Amino acid sequence: MSAERMENGGGGVLKTFVWFWNKAGILVVFLLVCAILAVMTGGLFLRPENILNIVRQVSIHGVVAVGMTMVILFGLIDLSVGSIIAFSGILAAALQVKWMKGQNELWMFAVAVFVALAAGAAVGFFNGFVSTKAKIHPFIITLGTMSIFRGVTLLIGNARPITGMTPLFRRIGADEIKWDWLPFVIPYPVIIFLVCVAIAHFVLRKTSFGRSIYAIGGNPEAAYLSGIMVDRVKILTYTILGVLSSVSGLILTSRLNSGQMTAGQGYEMDIITGVVIGGTSMLGGEGSVLGTLLGVLLIGVIQNGMNLMGVQPYWQTIVKGGIIILAVLMDRLKRAFQTD
Repeated sequence: MSAERMENGGGGVLKTFVWFWNKAGILVVFLLVCAILAVMTGGLFLRPENILNIVRQVSIHGVVAVGMTMVILFGLIDLSVGSIIAFSGILAAALQVKWMKGQNELWMFAVAVFVALAAGAAVGFFNGFVSTKAKIHPFIITLGTMSIFRGVTLLIGNARPITGMTPLFRRIGADEIKWDWLPFVIPYPVIIFLVCVAIAHFVLRKTSFGRSIYAIGGNPEAAYLSGIMVDRVKILTYTILGVLSSVSGLILTSRLNSGQMTAGQGYEMDIITGVVIGGTSMLGGEGSVLGTLLGVLLIGVIQNGMNLMGVQPYWQTIVKGGIIILAVLMDRLKRAFQTD
């Protein structure tokens, strides 16, 4: 449908709405949802302890969402992030509780963190390398690694949680910073999340690597002809996502004081939903981590609000699925007006 025909059929209203959504829609929706939930929960939603709980939980998804934004900017996807979260978490737990028990606490902490991050990087590299070099869509490869490393997690933990982390390791997910001039505390996971957002925003907007990601997502053939090492950029981006998934796994394991078999299960949907509703196009080439920040916060707020109102989990899944569809439809409308 052309832009002229859409104008004649009331497309002008749609065009205005799409323009508004593109500029400030996600922020307005976020504030509106917060206001509605504050009223519907009788103010319970706005209690400081509830806000603190939201930002803590959101940070675990948000760290991974930063890396997922880069991958979706290619027009691709990674379904293995939840399994990497569980795999890296169980590795860190096993090193502290089983394999290095009795060693110096600082040494155990350093080894556990390094091994977990290296494992995530290895899985991410594998996903990117095999899908790129073998010319297989990452959906298939990451679907396979999702199953493989969920199984490896069960093997390492013998299908049981591993509990009893060192006090130093538990600080990652449990500690917080309190300054006298701030009326609230800032949990460590939130700081980690915001640092990841800031670094990723700088990389995407100010470096040749970031510009290459946008170029490949917009037109991979043109990017290749312009001299961009397309395969190398994709492999490195998947590796970064693997590392960030491990960071999330460390935060979650620290917060729970346990390496759980089911850690990260179903996180893929929440993460992808946050990225898409934040304005990153599933077709690639358009989006930002700042939009992802708002998108992840919005999903966390909606889920928390539904929990406070006693909404059943299956209804929550339906709502999140509907949000994905609406976000994709908005992206299609936006692209229709840009191309017509």
